Amino acid sequence: MNGLIPLSMVDGSKEVTVVAINAGRGLQARLFSLGLIPGVTIKVLSNSRPGPVRISIKDTRLALGWGVAQKIIVSE
Repeated sequence: MNGLIPLSMVDGSKEVTVVAINAGRGLQARLFSLGLIPGVTIKVLSNSRPGPVRISIKDTRLALGWGVAQKIIVSE
């Protein structure tokens, strides 16, 4: 997995770095408040394509809808 890809395409048990969030202001603000900001490293716990993507940010676990995960651009 080289380059930039949407979070929705990352397999479980991988660590990735958030590069960008391609969403409107409202969703961006919500994701930023949850700690999903460019530069942060997250671990993908599971990915049930096209279902939810479970992630871990520091000590927090989140489940993101597949559509939201598609708007989060990451690098390995």
